Amino acid sequence: MDLAGLLLELEPLMAKPEAHFERIVQLLEQNQGLAEFEVARFYVSRHWMESVSARLNSVDPDERLRAVRLIPLLFPRSIAAGHLRRRVKDADSRVGSAARAAVKKLGLADISLPDSRLPPPRRPGPRAFGGWNPTGWNFGLFPEYGKPLKRKPEAARDLPPLNHRADVAKLVGLEESELVALMRPGSGPGSGYVEFETPKRSGGMRRLCAPRAKLKAAQRALLDQLLSKLATHPAAHGFIAERSTVTNAREHTGANVVVRVDVEDFFPSVHYRRVKGLFEAHGYGAEVSATLAGLTTWRAKLPDGTVVWPGVLPQGAPTSPAIANLVCRRLDARLDALAKKAGARYTRYADDLTFSFPQPPERLGRFLWWVNAILQQEGFAENAPKRRVMRRGGRQRVTGLTVNQQVSIPREERRRFKAILANCRKHGVESQVRGRPDFPAWLEGYAAYVRMVHPGLGERWQREVKELLGR
Repeated sequence: MDLAGLLLELEPLMAKPEAHFERIVQLLEQNQGLAEFEVARFYVSRHWMESVSARLNSVDPDERLRAVRLIPLLFPRSIAAGHLRRRVKDADSRVGSAARAAVKKLGLADISLPDSRLPPPRRPGPRAFGGWNPTGWNFGLFPEYGKPLKRKPEAARDLPPLNHRADVAKLVGLEESELVALMRPGSGPGSGYVEFETPKRSGGMRRLCAPRAKLKAAQRALLDQLLSKLATHPAAHGFIAERSTVTNAREHTGANVVVRVDVEDFFPSVHYRRVKGLFEAHGYGAEVSATLAGLTTWRAKLPDGTVVWPGVLPQGAPTSPAIANLVCRRLDARLDALAKKAGARYTRYADDLTFSFPQPPERLGRFLWWVNAILQQEGFAENAPKRRVMRRGGRQRVTGLTVNQQVSIPREERRRFKAILANCRKHGVESQVRGRPDFPAWLEGYAAYVRMVHPGLGERWQREVKELLGR
């Protein structure tokens, strides 16, 4: 088939590309040898750019698999590499295998961090393990190619002794027979979770998955009696006792340049196998580790009844932040070492990474390439549109607080709250609700937040809120 014939056959199919997905892919695969194939590729890709991105981020692994099949056909090598490098470690093994096969098929030679557990190859190439090539994206996937990393379990004497599933049930105050019910997939009747949406600050909606009462109590027990006894990296500040957004921001005051990097799909990137490996690394056996991972991860259930495997950390469970911090311990150590080498400071608050440079960095672009590559090797992906480089001449914000000279709540936010209090005094508390659910709790919460950052001002506002609410 020549180019004209291929375009004529594609034209009616592209009117409804989703309905004719298989046929379009088949035509592209059969005609890759055409000298003018780039024309057909461009013709199809302009219709499917958004569709491929949506598929790659779908909860359904079948949708991600279909997208990976399209990438080598639709995109030039440089763009294809950017998409594929994020899928070589997909939680679904089929998607990961397809992505690695596509990397091999395209013969990608984009530079990436090497797997440091392997010696440099005698003959460097895009398929040679251990070199500066895309096989570095496989870091951590295939320990059989080199010596596995040695991880020393923390002092077991501080952890509860768990040898069997029954021990886990006893720890969380349940019968062993009740554990299976708590691990049911989905969020329908009989499952351990309920799904709901909350608005994002940046717009749009965030899908949360919160445990029901019995599972939540079990997770609280695991958090208090097990997870809280495991040490996190000093650079982590989110959801840790005696650390907060204030301690996180304080590390970056008075810097010349502050860089903020956001991790995409932070909790969903930590799946069942990673959680199970975490508990095994701390000395627990396979049975106990599988039970603990099952109690702290959630498996989605698609509309057709298909259960997505493996499960992931649910946004809304009390154990998710602690587990994510523990899984990120090596990530934090690597990024902290990178920052020190560049003369910078590093902290992480959940999915928000911050680097600050006391002096202007010489090669900031190269530094951020290393950050991005380390994130990929550790099983995460940067949300590139949210990256921010803030210099001394402008406002530098870290976890919502300004850090140019000292840690403080932005002035306009303080003025806004002060105006709300004044209007509450003049027109009544109900006049300022403006769609905020449980407005009295919001007033008390914001005044307490101000007190954490500005103790004197916050204490005064707390007294004023208490008077307004008659408490």
